[in-house]
Parts: sequence; structure tokens; C-alpha cells
Amino acid sequence: MIPLRDENPTHTKPVITVGLILANILVFLYQWQLGPRAEGAFVWRMGAIPYELTHFSDAISPTPIPLYLTPLTAMFLHDGLLHVGGNMLYLWIFGNNIEDIVGHIRFLIFYTVCGLIATFAHILSSPNSQLPMIGASGAIAGVLGAYLVSFPRARIHVLIPIFFFLSSARIPAVIVLGFWFLLQIWNASAIPGEMGGGVAWFAHIGGFVAGMVLIIWYRRRRY
Repeated sequence: MIPLRDENPTHTKPVITVGLILANILVFLYQWQLGPRAEGAFVWRMGAIPYELTHFSDAISPTPIPLYLTPLTAMFLHDGLLHVGGNMLYLWIFGNNIEDIVGHIRFLIFYTVCGLIATFAHILSSPNSQLPMIGASGAIAGVLGAYLVSFPRARIHVLIPIFFFLSSARIPAVIVLGFWFLLQIWNASAIPGEMGGGVAWFAHIGGFVAGMVLIIWYRRRRY
């Protein structure tokens, strides 16, 4: 299922959501203009490498910033147009509603904390991995988890591939996001390797669970 939009109006302008989308796009454009070789070096320097973080060693790909900041910089790096495009689509559809209920600055903190927890979950699953983890998907997974808890009955417009055709439908968020989460669990268990298929599935799982838990506290503190 490919989400297109939701039927869940907001009462405030999603300035942080839009700002995060713009920041991710600008960083991606910067990566793109570097050229393949320089872009690869940039990703290795600014991505979060589990081995370096667990061994407190910047030996694999030395960075121009403190090593402990790479989990933050990694959240703004993406590997290709489909990667950044898919992530920003999900952030646009679901992020505005979470920002609406928790507030702008609190949403930025929530997003960042979910991303860091997602990175930690990936590191726990592959502490000796020497591959850089990049992408906003861990933080966005936290947004999805928060949305599932907050708006389980909201209708999501999705595209459903059926062989060579696409069908559209309006499906409750609990089904769309529940299916997404189960797919992450299945992929994490079914695809071997440090990053199964090049995707940090455990980061998605960790971020999603973090979002489900943290949104309860964030909403209670908000109201």
C-alpha cells in the first residue's frame, strides 16, 4: 500500500514538518551535486556507523564533526531519489497531525528523539556493522507510531498494486500503519545481513515503538 493523503485536518500550520522536508531535500540536492565519488565519501563521513559508535573509534571513516553527532547528521542523508521521496511523502502525510497535537518545538524534539532511538535499535541489532546507516526513516517511523496511537480511525487514501494495475482505497490508519509495522518485522526476520536488503529494519521497528510510547507522554504533558 502506498499512502497518498489522509482525511485528518489540522488546526495549525505544520512549520516544523515543512522545515524538515525542506532540510532533507536541500541536503539531498547537496549530495547529488557532489558527484558519485564525493557523495559516497560524504555519506561515509556523516553517516552513523555502528562499529565506530560502539567502539568509540572514528577509524573507519573519519568525520569532520564529533563522532557522537553522526546519528543526527545521518538522519538528513538519503541514498537516492526514491529513498528521500518516499520518506518525505510519509513525513508530509503523517507529520502535520502529530505536530498539530504536540506543538511545533515539541514535535521537533519528538522527531529527533525517535530518530536517535531508532539508530540505537539498529546499533543493538548490529553493533559491529561497518556500514553507515543513513536516512530519516527511523524518525519518521516514530511519527507513524504516534499517528497509529493518536488517530487509528483516520482514513488514509492509498494506492494498492494488483499485478500490473493500481487500485485506490480509503483505509483506516490502524490497518495501513499496522500492516507497515508488521512488514518491517517480517523483513527484519526474513532478510539476513547487517542491513537486510540495504535497509535498517530494526531502526524502523525501534522508531515506531518509540513513537507509540512517547506520544502518550507528549500528549499528556501538552494538555
